[in-house]
Amino acid sequence: MLGAGLVAALPAAALAQQARAEIVQMRLESSDDAIYLSTTVRFELPAAVADVLDKGIALHFVAEAELFRERWYWTDQRVGQASRYMRLAYQPLMRRWRLNVSPTPITPLTSNVTLSQHFDTLDEALDAVRRIGRMRLADAGDVAEGGLHPVVFRFRLDTSQLPRPFQIGLVGQSEWNVSVERAARLPLETGR
Repeated sequence: MLGAGLVAALPAAALAQQARAEIVQMRLESSDDAIYLSTTVRFELPAAVADVLDKGIALHFVAEAELFRERWYWTDQRVGQASRYMRLAYQPLMRRWRLNVSPTPITPLTSNVTLSQHFDTLDEALDAVRRIGRMRLADAGDVAEGGLHPVVFRFRLDTSQLPRPFQIGLVGQSEWNVSVERAARLPLETGR
């Protein structure tokens, strides 16, 4: 009886872990030259994650998207993809939050080729991480006008970028699982 209760509780625990982040808005937009995806992700940082940030250790977030062309005779063809890497860190001397954004993984060697923004509060910085605007997925000619277009969007906290001692200590800690994935068929809106 106890074993059956534990097995029934496992799916609820898995759902609670997946509920850390959710996508509240996805929009596919067409301009004269390209197709863009804009999304909004809702998540709250668990206390342990926020504590690491307060200690001056940077967090890395990754947003990835893929755009597909539907084919009736075969599997869908991927026509475009994009990634956005974000590094959030607290700068104690300035008492400000710094967010670096790049289309490639952010390392000490590539930190000079990123867009950098500064924020006064953690909430302001997290709002910038949550709003992912205009990711360029493909050229405008790669997608047919009208209809719905399959899009897959993934967002996650990249714990592989943390210092080694933190990576070792994260084994089995579900509160560090801030991730979400959504596949949808979206209409193509005409840009401004």
